[in-house]
Amino acid sequence: MAKDLKGKELPVGIRQRKNGQFEGRIKHDYQSYSVYGNTISEVKKKMVDCRYKLEHGIFVEKSKITLDEWFLIWVKEYKKNDVKIGTVITYSNFYNYYAKDSLGCKKLSQIRGEHIQRLYNKLEERGLAVSNIKTLGAVLNGCFKQAVKNGLIERNPIQLATIPREKNKKARRVLTLEEQKIFIKYAKNSYLYNLFALDLRTGLRGGEMRGLKYSDIDKSERLIHIVRTLKYESGIGFFEDTPKTRTSIRDIPLTDDMISLLENQRKYYSEPNIIKLNGYVFHLPDGRPISRERVQNEIKRIVKRINDDGVVFPPFTLHALRHTFATRAIENGMKPQTLKAILGHSSLAMTMDLYAHVLPTTKAEEMNMIAGAF
Repeated sequence: MAKDLKGKELPVGIRQRKNGQFEGRIKHDYQSYSVYGNTISEVKKKMVDCRYKLEHGIFVEKSKITLDEWFLIWVKEYKKNDVKIGTVITYSNFYNYYAKDSLGCKKLSQIRGEHIQRLYNKLEERGLAVSNIKTLGAVLNGCFKQAVKNGLIERNPIQLATIPREKNKKARRVLTLEEQKIFIKYAKNSYLYNLFALDLRTGLRGGEMRGLKYSDIDKSERLIHIVRTLKYESGIGFFEDTPKTRTSIRDIPLTDDMISLLENQRKYYSEPNIIKLNGYVFHLPDGRPISRERVQNEIKRIVKRINDDGVVFPPFTLHALRHTFATRAIENGMKPQTLKAILGHSSLAMTMDLYAHVLPTTKAEEMNMIAGAF
């Protein structure tokens, strides 16, 4: 039995090296594996972990594993049971689109801070939004952080790189009150009119709106329960996921005009007295879900009609209707905490950012309100 540097007997499979560090050796399928630690208890724990990984086929050798290999292990073993399916898909998409070609074949232990920095810089040169580079950085940071914990690398290279600064942040598109009236007028004959009109009154995210079901409408309590978001992924198809954040699961009060819109939508494709509680409120004639692309194409079609009639009307996305709702709410005096709850923001700071972008006329009105104080 091996002894430590002071002559004390050590547990089976553990020895102490001349530098004072302890080494634990494990045999599996006629091969030897070593783990290291500063204490016997640390080495014992690592031996148990190593033996488990070897027996379950998830052990990876520090010197050989590539980022591609480790990313797949990280997603499968550490993320799939910890985050939403939509989040897992987002992680994989960002890695595959932006990092795989540049870094995937490199050994994990060989990736340095300058490699990450070079990747960030190239993505910026290609015109990728800084917000997307930040998301990629967050994904890679989680991946490398776990690699450090597992002893595969000594240092997280993400911490040695700097995400480029945002030069010209794109202005948030908000429909003016006049644009809002024009759009709704031209959208009257659209099969998505009720969706657009309801979105302007609730500020729902696109996936939340498309994932809304009749079972979520509580007329007795006059509430809409937001409990899911509808997503689409190539190779998977449509699937339901939980809303974006914990605070996104929320109730929105129903007004009389919102109830009318929902009633009109119910009658649009079906008999007035038939309600499919598990069916989507907004769907195609055959009952299939509506994709984000279909909604955006319908917005483009309506905007084109407006422009064809000689009215200058800049393009916008469905998400602009969410910002438009928030702006109308601010203009009409809704309190920040109330707006935060209705929008499902995870922090008040996100809501206050909207207040900082209210229309110039609103800013002027607010300034005039305090003019007499000086």
